[in-house]
Amino acid sequence: MESFICHEGVVLPLDRVNVDTDAIIPKQYLQSTARTGYGPFLFDSWRYLDPGHLGMDVGQRRLNPDFIMNEPRYAGASILLSRNNFGCGSSREHAVWALLDAGFRAVIAPSFGDIFYNNCFQNGLLPAMVAEADCEALFAWALCDAPASPRLLVDLRNTTIQRADGTGQPVGFAIEPFRREALLRGLDAIGETLAKAERIAAFEARHRQAMPWLFATETS
Repeated sequence: MESFICHEGVVLPLDRVNVDTDAIIPKQYLQSTARTGYGPFLFDSWRYLDPGHLGMDVGQRRLNPDFIMNEPRYAGASILLSRNNFGCGSSREHAVWALLDAGFRAVIAPSFGDIFYNNCFQNGLLPAMVAEADCEALFAWALCDAPASPRLLVDLRNTTIQRADGTGQPVGFAIEPFRREALLRGLDAIGETLAKAERIAAFEARHRQAMPWLFATETS
């Protein structure tokens, strides 16, 4: 898993509450367990005017000019700004995969759906939880006051978000210390276990020595 330390990028302000996982990646794209290939279908029903299916050439589809992701000033966005309860709904991990495949490294919101939030940490996507007032200020800047392509700097080491041009005050975000450490080191649950392989092996050796009868081979 790719580590997250500090990331600078264009921010996409998705001004919607309760964005569920079916809106992030609709059910017709859940036919594969591969972690790639979902980016072109992110926010599919909002992003396009015609229906799509997995494997199709999205270059032939009609973009919705009223959806903010299609506005030129937000092209190439890698930071998503949204409202309360982002990622609610079903438990599909494809929602996180779609965001990553579309180039997003961080999602900023006041709150997240629990399962989506946990899935983020298993895939290297940072869910940065900010206060309502700070979220409102970021939206006001990104939608109205920012330059042509609004850029933010998300710093996991210091748990801060600030404008990339250095103006304005940094915004803090909440994250549990052990989750922060795992992201900084690029470790998912499996990676965290493997990082303790020597300690696990030492425990098993002590256990085998203390209770050898548990490991005795049956003889006829």
